[in-house]
Amino acid sequence: MTNRQYLELLAKEYPNASAVSAEIINLSAICQLPKGTEYFFSDIHGEADAFAYQLGTASGMIRARIEQLFQNALPEPERLMLGTLIYRPTEVLADRQQNCDDDDDWCRVTIFRLVQVCKSAASKYTRSKVRKKMPARFAYVLDELLHANTEENKEDYYTAIINAIIDTGKADKFIIALCRLIRHCSIDQLHILGDIFDRGPHADLVFEELATFGDVDIQWGNHDIHWMGAAAGHPVCVANAVRLAISYNNFDLLEDSYGINLRPLSTFASEVYHDDPCFPFRPKVLDENVYDPIDEDLAAKMHKAIAIIQFKLEGQLYERHPEFGMDARNLLKRINLEEGLLESGGTFYPMRDTCFPTLDTQNPLALTPAENDLIQTLAYSFTRSATLNRHIRYLYNHGSIYKIANGNLLYHGCIPMEEDGSFTKVPVGGKTYSGRAYLDKVDALLRTAYFGPEDAPERMDAGDVIWYLWCGRNSPVFGKNHMTTFERYFVEDKTAHKEHDNPYYRHVNERETCERILEEFGLDPHSGHIINGHVPVRLTEGESPIKGGGRLFVIDGGLSKAYHKRTGIGGYTLIFNSHNLALAQHRPFQEVRDSGFSITPQVEVVERFPRRLMVRDTDIGRRLQQDIVELKKLLAAYRDGTIQEKSN
Repeated sequence: MTNRQYLELLAKEYPNASAVSAEIINLSAICQLPKGTEYFFSDIHGEADAFAYQLGTASGMIRARIEQLFQNALPEPERLMLGTLIYRPTEVLADRQQNCDDDDDWCRVTIFRLVQVCKSAASKYTRSKVRKKMPARFAYVLDELLHANTEENKEDYYTAIINAIIDTGKADKFIIALCRLIRHCSIDQLHILGDIFDRGPHADLVFEELATFGDVDIQWGNHDIHWMGAAAGHPVCVANAVRLAISYNNFDLLEDSYGINLRPLSTFASEVYHDDPCFPFRPKVLDENVYDPIDEDLAAKMHKAIAIIQFKLEGQLYERHPEFGMDARNLLKRINLEEGLLESGGTFYPMRDTCFPTLDTQNPLALTPAENDLIQTLAYSFTRSATLNRHIRYLYNHGSIYKIANGNLLYHGCIPMEEDGSFTKVPVGGKTYSGRAYLDKVDALLRTAYFGPEDAPERMDAGDVIWYLWCGRNSPVFGKNHMTTFERYFVEDKTAHKEHDNPYYRHVNERETCERILEEFGLDPHSGHIINGHVPVRLTEGESPIKGGGRLFVIDGGLSKAYHKRTGIGGYTLIFNSHNLALAQHRPFQEVRDSGFSITPQVEVVERFPRRLMVRDTDIGRRLQQDIVELKKLLAAYRDGTIQEKSN
């Protein structure tokens, strides 16, 4: 395209010099605003309540804003209640309806206070950007309240708006909308560094919460990726998703939220494992099911039935792909049932469970006809679940294996490395890839696994790669030498359970390694940061989330209840605003709830900037400045007559 052709296309959107000038003025002004606040979350693992709370509080920043505005005007209990209202408006309003009579006066005062908080939170943004965040039905009223003042008769106007809201019976809904606007104005950009699924009870509600925010990106984790494979109908991923959900007693998620039909599995397990106590397969009950409670004995049988199917399917996959180098993990072929031994890593271990009624010792990887029918039925359920596939498409539309954002590199797991610190060269499809090129190749394969033509060989192969990414030695989202799921079920000896981290996790303690990774992705090694999830930070053992001399932050602090004993905390979030980078350390959500939501996160500023960052310093700002350059070319073309102006 020639320069003139480009300008003629641009002229269709800006038909005359006045339109171009107005846009240049608008973009130039936006570039001078303070940079918006970015929030980084990782490893949510289905903990929807805890995530919604951390998101709603903006990791304690909303409470800090309330303190700044009202510390000298309101007693602490009222400041605390105002914060709780913003975080959890529906629950607070429901409680007031049952216990309070002075509702109208309370609503007037509360709306006034919320408007002050909202004005403060929205002060970084243009009026049009704030308006886009407003719920449509209250947009006009909210806009008026946020920009009304108390001079020249505006005070009466302001009061009349609030009275009309109360008189029409819309106070509660308006307060909820106003609280939501405060939350959304407190977070400009939301980064999720993977692992939305598994362990916790409601990954589905996490997706619904994310969908209410405008600017969200996700860096896929290993627990997201195997669900992406399951939604595509890949059998081993289907089996794994069901197995993990049952192992954490997440029947509500499978059956009620996603409509996965588990009745065939229940029937099969009852018939085949009816005399087997299945003790190693008792689910971890961290959360109770509300809609689909399952008897613990039956759950254990279902758990074992789907696990055996999974082990058979993954064994078949390893034989299809010798290039994966995972034949040593084909453990059903390494069982000696007569002696009750399992060979793993060259060592023979006594097995605590040798009941395998569906195992053909001559062909241990073969599914029985009933097992084959069962996995096909389950796969059909996954591919036909409208809600699940809506969430998976959200993962794809908003996600990638890594992201570069405002000078920072975001990914879930690791960049696979060798012992000497070099990037591992991984064979994929007859070629080898390493570093950034490897992650780009993985990203492309993950999209093929879901969006490729059904029954196409490349789609099946890409689905097999998903399994390698789940548990393979050089997976960038797994980061260990192998996964000992089989041993944890069948071997008592804990030495068989050991998994060794990729050398990456040792090397990133060195600043030089982190700088080399940043350079590999085209970032400034002296100012950029790596933001990483996946590995819980064991604060109780003295671990720090800050690595590589401040070049890398690990923000998986253990949001999942399953991690709290190991980490001692309830997760980390990273906050990147116009003044600094800060780590917020959270207490376990149950502690916060028990305290009446009075516990606030411990926030540590980890890097202060020499000057305040503005929009012009961001990726968006650089694009806007380039737009200004192009618009100035169009303006010059109008003024010298190269392009003819049109009237509006």
